[in-house]
Amino acid sequence: MPTEQVNAPAAAIDRVAQLRKEITRHAYLYYVNDSPEIPDYEYDALFSELKSLEDTYPDLIVPSSPTQTVGSAILSSFEPVVHASPMMSLGNVFSEDELREWMHRISRLDDEAAASSLVVEPKIDGVAISLVYQDGVLAQAATRGDGVTGEDVTANIRTISVIPWDISDSSRKHRVPSYLDVRGEIYMPVDSFKQLNKVQIEKGLKTYANPRNFAAGSLRQKDPKITATRPLLFWAYQIGSASNEVANSQTEALQYMRDCGFPVNPEIRSVKNIQEAVDRCLELQEHRHDLPYEIDGAVIKIDSFDLQNRLGSTSHAPRWAIAYKFPPEEKITRLLAIEVSIGRTGRATPYAVLEPVTVGGSIVSMATLHNEDQVKLKDVRPSDMVIVRKAGDVIPEIVGHISESRTSDSKPWEFPDRCPSCGGPLVRLEGESDTYCITMDCPAQKIQRIAHYASRVAMDIEGLGEKRVDWLVSGGLVHDLGDLYSLDRDRLVAMSGLGDLSVDNLFHALDESRQRPLYRLLVGLGIRHLGPAGARAIAGEFGHLDAVMDAELDELSEIEGVGAVIAQSIQRFFAAEANQRVIDNLRKVGINFGETAVSSASHYHVADSLSGGSGHYVAEAGSKAGGVAEAGGGSDTGIAQTLAGKSIVVTGAIEGFTREEVEGLIRERGGKAAGSVSKKTWVVVVGRDPGVTKLRKADELGIPQVDASLFREILETGELIEP
Repeated sequence: MPTEQVNAPAAAIDRVAQLRKEITRHAYLYYVNDSPEIPDYEYDALFSELKSLEDTYPDLIVPSSPTQTVGSAILSSFEPVVHASPMMSLGNVFSEDELREWMHRISRLDDEAAASSLVVEPKIDGVAISLVYQDGVLAQAATRGDGVTGEDVTANIRTISVIPWDISDSSRKHRVPSYLDVRGEIYMPVDSFKQLNKVQIEKGLKTYANPRNFAAGSLRQKDPKITATRPLLFWAYQIGSASNEVANSQTEALQYMRDCGFPVNPEIRSVKNIQEAVDRCLELQEHRHDLPYEIDGAVIKIDSFDLQNRLGSTSHAPRWAIAYKFPPEEKITRLLAIEVSIGRTGRATPYAVLEPVTVGGSIVSMATLHNEDQVKLKDVRPSDMVIVRKAGDVIPEIVGHISESRTSDSKPWEFPDRCPSCGGPLVRLEGESDTYCITMDCPAQKIQRIAHYASRVAMDIEGLGEKRVDWLVSGGLVHDLGDLYSLDRDRLVAMSGLGDLSVDNLFHALDESRQRPLYRLLVGLGIRHLGPAGARAIAGEFGHLDAVMDAELDELSEIEGVGAVIAQSIQRFFAAEANQRVIDNLRKVGINFGETAVSSASHYHVADSLSGGSGHYVAEAGSKAGGVAEAGGGSDTGIAQTLAGKSIVVTGAIEGFTREEVEGLIRERGGKAAGSVSKKTWVVVVGRDPGVTKLRKADELGIPQVDASLFREILETGELIEP
């Protein structure tokens, strides 16, 4: 690959942008929502294509590219933890030749690598975790997150019995440093996963695609008591950092962790050279399903820590380690039928009903066919013998058919023109590959929409999985989102047979969801093309659902990360009468339409700085029940609404205030803290290092611009003051 700076052609620029968007979406589904849509090998192929394009056109590389970052965003329901040293990702290879090329590549950087010993470890398909011990006692546990910042899951980790709480045993006290960061993988045994998924089905709750997803979901429970019921286990595989040296090599580090009482995988092998490493990888691949846990590859590491340090890392991964990914597994079985499922947006997705076959260690009876074009491209038909592929135990797919097995009377499958759920028309829009049911009252859409609304990434209503939603809708208890909050307890108990505790937990979860922040509600409404990142940006810009509904198209499209397509989709959604009725019902049952509430403590800090320390605003702001005021409202704080109806853009830093404080001050005075300049902007406040784009836009539209030194006066008077 050429590495010199070149001018990238338009096709490469477009493809890079498309790949980054697609990879970021799938990373969010995998790391945050624990519900991947594509197998690992497809994700790896997308990532490799992006890396190749960036290698060819290095001027396209940006710090935010997935090739330059690790993992994904963390969940806001957990406290953030900054790792003492980054929890990096690993580079991938997919063949013996690529594995040897990795060794050749690092040997060119340091000729000692070619003769160095290696360590080959099973690549556990679980959740990476950091365990921090202070003076030998477990002090904090955190997920990998984005590699720099993870989620604090200490309380949940303490429920996992194989993880030691205290390693300061007197017999080895002199060996335990005051600070020790042990890295490893939380996983769930395959048999335990199957049993627990069976229980989920019986309870009408969401099932998980594989043990990795179940482990991640279990670890992210807000109640540690729930985590304690899940049979999670742990393998330690690395020392992240320590206050004093405890080992000189990976082999010594593994033994040290064993001595401290950590579980270390017995399948780890030390080998002398790259050929032995290849042999061990192939051995693990052959016997992967003989193990009681899932592995999706092997990790090969340089043993010597001194050599590791000399080889160093890229921005994304260490050079001294590589992951050998196992290829997807394929089997042949009979395609019994092709059926169509209807999603929450009405999208009709064909899927294959298969004669059950064991692939990748589990029984497969269904596989995705994506859309009408894919069915035609693969030319698969009912009664065909087909090749089924499964990788990472995510979603089985049909690769193709066996031509020799096809009978003479076989006919191509045709996409139905009526919805299998409601009987309404199925429509394929011009220029799109997907087909949709356009009937708003379609039962299948209703179930999927409500299940999505209740999902973790949206309103996070524990205990309201797809099976239970199906039961509520089919039983006539729920017709739209607002009905969830008006459930009749006695009728629910009588019809469902649920115990009092289960019903209490469901009603408690529903009550909690009423106060979710605006961005979660926007996600929960299921607006086409609008994901969590765009929802956060829109919520931060407008502060209230009513403002979003009233927003002009250009106001929406100018928000960073939104654009014209999402903006048009938002406007179409809120223009539909059926959706307006849903919003009205949610308003009636008390759903929060504003941003996240702010504590009175934050009012104190900001108000005190404005009032010269008198505390005048403090008493008023703190008078609201519980010391909490809604950030989007402002009228209940007792602070004069000097900026009512005015949109203010602040660009650059304002001395003495954080960005959050600036936005909070504007909103609690009735104004809108906008993130972009539009024709509705009242004034642009210019701080240190302002955004050039915002200033240029303000000039074009003739929007007044004032120096940051006048920010306090504008807040107090609501008037533009000439400097």
